[in-house]
Amino acid sequence: MLMKTASQSLAEQLCARFAERIRTRLLALGARLPSVRLCAEQQGVSVSTVVAAYDQLQAQGLVVARKNRGFFVRDLASNMPFAQAAYAQAAIENIAVSARAPVDAAALIRGMFHSVSHKPQPGMGVFPAEWLEAGFLLAAVRKVTSASALRELSLHYGEPMGDSGLRRALSQRLGALNIPADPGQIITTVGATHALDIISRTLLRAGDCVMVEEPGWAVEFARLDALGMRILPVPRRADGPDLEVMAQYCQLHSPKLFVSVSVFHNPTGHCLAPGSAHRLLQLASQHDFHIAEDDTYSHLAPDHATRLCALDGLQRTIYVSGFSKILAPGWRVGFMAAPPELVERLLNTKLLATLTTPALLEKALAWCIDQGQLRRHAERIRSRLDQARGRSVKLALAHGCSFAAEPAGLFGWVETGVDTDALAQRLLDEDYLIAPGSLFHAVRKPGTLMRINFATTQDAAFWKVFTRLRDGMR
Repeated sequence: MLMKTASQSLAEQLCARFAERIRTRLLALGARLPSVRLCAEQQGVSVSTVVAAYDQLQAQGLVVARKNRGFFVRDLASNMPFAQAAYAQAAIENIAVSARAPVDAAALIRGMFHSVSHKPQPGMGVFPAEWLEAGFLLAAVRKVTSASALRELSLHYGEPMGDSGLRRALSQRLGALNIPADPGQIITTVGATHALDIISRTLLRAGDCVMVEEPGWAVEFARLDALGMRILPVPRRADGPDLEVMAQYCQLHSPKLFVSVSVFHNPTGHCLAPGSAHRLLQLASQHDFHIAEDDTYSHLAPDHATRLCALDGLQRTIYVSGFSKILAPGWRVGFMAAPPELVERLLNTKLLATLTTPALLEKALAWCIDQGQLRRHAERIRSRLDQARGRSVKLALAHGCSFAAEPAGLFGWVETGVDTDALAQRLLDEDYLIAPGSLFHAVRKPGTLMRINFATTQDAAFWKVFTRLRDGMR
């Protein structure tokens, strides 16, 4: 709530609030600000105060007024480096159908680095930092940084494919998942997202068609769009992707790649059924496309969960995973396991982008795996998440929400009954960042779903604020 102070007028405070959201992308490029009258009502101030705040935002070059339409976040892309400008323009085009959108895909990522407030954030895609604190991480780093080892690791590039010890440990880990991959088929990356980017840049060219599950991870849509790919959204059902839609895409567009999350799909939590997996692999063989299987949440799932790479034996499939979600976000260690004939091409793409990956952290991670520390840590996280999920589900149901998918994994796919793009903007005023459902579609359009993080929605205070604002919108 805005309060008069000796140092700042209400208009200056309101201007500063919007300016911060624009600079951190909590308000997307091209997004429409609330009307003057609506903003005055939401903030509990006079219309003249809002007019003064919007005038200040215009003077700072952050918004632009369009006659008879309102105020819009200004396109700042012209002041950015070329790569950022291309991404920003793609973001603007993606949200064109919903100019009111208050949060874009980049905002959720920025939220990992720029805290909205000290409150638990329902829209975050990661575990709270206190969940991941583990003493063995320091022990692992100490183990691999003796004076001689540190000198060697610091003064030489690491192995192009990644630390050999880590790749051996990963090969054993994949074997436990029934995925046959020797160390020579494994390439380490700077996180799982980097692995997906390497795959896209290796197998696709601008203008190529790529199938992606919808709803799906917002950043994947934005990343592929920025690379100039034609995105073919595939509806994700409880048992897997809609195979009839995929078959039609194959007939009409000859896609070269399908990106899928088989286990604890983001945002629904669905897991792939064996029957759907077999039919999907038959379709891939028939129409000659590859599948990138993103198993980012593998440490939260049972080993026996259905994975395409296990059934396919890494023939048409490429396995992707990482450790940022479960262990150490700042280490940025991911990897992929690929068919032998693709390894050299994928490695060349990695070398052109990053040369090698940090050997020190890879060796530390290998120690965590070999000593059983990672396995025990994952077991503790799973147990804690199960308890958190139970509490979050009870709170959501008690406050009039329902679940569009059976609650599982880290995320819940929640039906709110109101436009979650509009709700997101109101919740930002209360220092809560949510993930509106429109973010998880290739083309954004208002909807009533939102994704919640079970680890950060156990706080009854959030649900009370949520209920008050939601009921005010009805």
